[in-house]
Amino acid sequence: MKNKKVLYLTQAAMIAALYVVLTMIANYLGLANGNIQVRFSEALTILPFFTPAAVPGLYIGCLIANIVTGAALPDIIFGPLATLIGALGTWQLGKAAASLRGKKKATVYKWLSPLPPIIANGIIIPPVLKYAYGIVPVWFSAVTVTAGEIISCGIFGLLLLFALQKYQRQLFGQENE
Repeated sequence: MKNKKVLYLTQAAMIAALYVVLTMIANYLGLANGNIQVRFSEALTILPFFTPAAVPGLYIGCLIANIVTGAALPDIIFGPLATLIGALGTWQLGKAAASLRGKKKATVYKWLSPLPPIIANGIIIPPVLKYAYGIVPVWFSAVTVTAGEIISCGIFGLLLLFALQKYQRQLFGQENE
């Protein structure tokens, strides 16, 4: 039992650290904040598919990343909240896929796994951009944020998911629980 808690905390901490580092790289390239965002770190939002430790890891990582990249207070509050909501959705899809192990339906859940963070960020972040940074119109932000999330979560995230699934046991110590 104790080892399982240590594994959980270690995974969450590593995911948070990775999220911060990848966001800082994107920030350095001008891709982490503003109307058009392609955060490499958002590819990590598929990790809850493998481990529930990714949920707090992503939340804390996004919170720290938004603070260190100089985000406005509403972005510091609602950005991590969007990431948390997306991570919880992806974790639920991972649990559903694990219960169907070996069945064709389980593959569908893998393909759907990037949708919760894409949807959460596409809905929550555009109003934040308006009220925190004065970026208007909101509909345009919705389009650009969603497009950035499709690139980060949908393309990079799925590539990461399919690359990691082969090593799931070694990396995460369990199948999605």
